[in-house]
Amino acid sequence: MTTALITHADCLQHVTPEGHPEQVARLEHILHALEPLDLARYTAPLAAEDDILRIHPAGYLSGLRKARPQEGFAQIDGDTYMSPGSIDAAFRAAGAVLKAVDLVMAGDAGNAFAAIRPPGHHAETETAMGFCLFGNAALAAKHALDHHGLSRVAVVDFDVHHGNGTQDLLWAEPRALVVTSQQMPLWPGTGRPEEDGAHDNILNIPLAPGSGRAEMQAAYEGQAFPRLRAFKPELIIISAGFDAHQDDPLASLNWSTGDFAWITAELCKLAQELCQGRIVSTLEGGYDLNALAAATRAHVEELIKAAS
Repeated sequence: MTTALITHADCLQHVTPEGHPEQVARLEHILHALEPLDLARYTAPLAAEDDILRIHPAGYLSGLRKARPQEGFAQIDGDTYMSPGSIDAAFRAAGAVLKAVDLVMAGDAGNAFAAIRPPGHHAETETAMGFCLFGNAALAAKHALDHHGLSRVAVVDFDVHHGNGTQDLLWAEPRALVVTSQQMPLWPGTGRPEEDGAHDNILNIPLAPGSGRAEMQAAYEGQAFPRLRAFKPELIIISAGFDAHQDDPLASLNWSTGDFAWITAELCKLAQELCQGRIVSTLEGGYDLNALAAATRAHVEELIKAAS
């Protein structure tokens, strides 16, 4: 078995204003870091409109298309922008996670990483926010459940910011378990433990500012991993944000590159135990370019070890 890498050049055409942290260079640095690795490389298709409508209403999609600028930028909310290439990039990002699920479910890859932008875990049902347009991780979960007929899918989100969009999109989905750790307090302000979903299907794990490996390991070993074992998912989807890194400018957790390798390796062990190793990982945050590239490479290297 191999690890699949799914990406597309269109994801480089989602351009943000100068100085914006969610920039084209993020994906360029990641692809450069992954270039030497032995990966099965795939070009992301465009998601079909019906795929997007699995999680977002038609009016939301229509509104994004109307907001698309012919040149320059359109500001969607306080920190979310669209350029002329953003819609195609978002459809490629969604298509990448769908392709990743299909490859893993068909047994054509042991696991998969979608190197995409814009990211997705802040996009709520009818609201683009936090640099995100479509809820990619939630879409992957719904595709696995509805298209591939799975009964239980888990999303694990270790981005430093709470995945409020994934939580919103899967809040009432009893077949999905969302496990998410995040610095608290921090934008967007959601992610309290009492936000537990319509079917007790969401586990929020707040982490204190300044905390590092010891606190992260205790939280995952004490809360996240037991909950995943009890749920017995048939596929694990990772919202892989790397902004908990100690060098990241937008938050203040103290994870090292090795910590991302550790959590990935542990999730791979769980996937081997619970769901034949099936993991689909999709890129979320991470805004120090060098730390992002190093942590992403460490993450993908652990996926490769698990798939081989």
